Amino acid sequence: MDDTLETLQEETPLQEIVVKMGDHNQRFHGTWYRGSTINYIPTRMNFAEEDAAERYVLKGWLPPAPLIDKTSVVTAFGSCFAQNISDWLLREGYNVLGKKLNLQSHIIRFGDGIVNTFSIREQLEWAFENKSLVDGLWFGEHKEIVTPDDSVRQTTADLLRQTSTLIITLGLSEIWYDKQSGRAFWRAIPASMFDEEHHGFRLTTVEENRENLLAICALVKKHVPDCNVIFTLSPIPLMATFRPVSCITANSVSKAILRVALDELMQRNIENVYYFPSYELVKEVFADPYLKDNRHVKPELIEMIMKIFGRNYCSGE
Repeated sequence: MDDTLETLQEETPLQEIVVKMGDHNQRFHGTWYRGSTINYIPTRMNFAEEDAAERYVLKGWLPPAPLIDKTSVVTAFGSCFAQNISDWLLREGYNVLGKKLNLQSHIIRFGDGIVNTFSIREQLEWAFENKSLVDGLWFGEHKEIVTPDDSVRQTTADLLRQTSTLIITLGLSEIWYDKQSGRAFWRAIPASMFDEEHHGFRLTTVEENRENLLAICALVKKHVPDCNVIFTLSPIPLMATFRPVSCITANSVSKAILRVALDELMQRNIENVYYFPSYELVKEVFADPYLKDNRHVKPELIEMIMKIFGRNYCSGE
């Protein structure tokens, strides 16, 4: 058992056990079988410990050795939270591909809008294997239609082939899709272009997202065999839901679907595939993590989270 979770041999009349967690003790019922592996929930006081993140959140997810050094080539895209990762790595002197170059690649120019696993998978299939696409599914930030230009495809493939660590941040499991092809849009549909006969909305499933994640890993393994893949789940909630329920409850479901899909992926123990629990750090460790908009994480907390990432996933050399 991890030495940070020391079970003290103290029997009480109520058959309790006392568990030492860091600098604090907790009491639990002592009559339940606990198996060979057990991890207890930390208290709020535990989070004040110097290595609380590693003990109580990152345990079980850490790579055996740092994945990124100053010679690594990093590409990060997905939810807008990926922008925070890219900016921090660049500021710390790491080589973030695309940040210093005017690359005409959709995952660089529009990466913060490619937030569902369907669109991420589609970008890799298109870039690596020239998979034909239904035109008109990609919208940029300013509602412009983005076309699958072949020169952009080749630039994207070249960028990915140079990458030694790919960081993909997942955002949501609600999608808009084309009713004829079934394929997902990057974003919601601009109001001026919406056509009820062609455009549909749905909540995707754990199974669909898991299969997309497996396909993403297989594509990277096939075309960039030595590339590490680090998945994260964005802590930024939905701005709005198109389901007939509250946005807060819809967001919980949207994130839960992705988190379960990621967990099922990680249980496969695929070589060079890792998870960084930025979502859990924001949601569980910090008591008041968001700005007044209740969506974006406070800059000082982003800095703390990225320092946790840096000391566990980066070598600093």
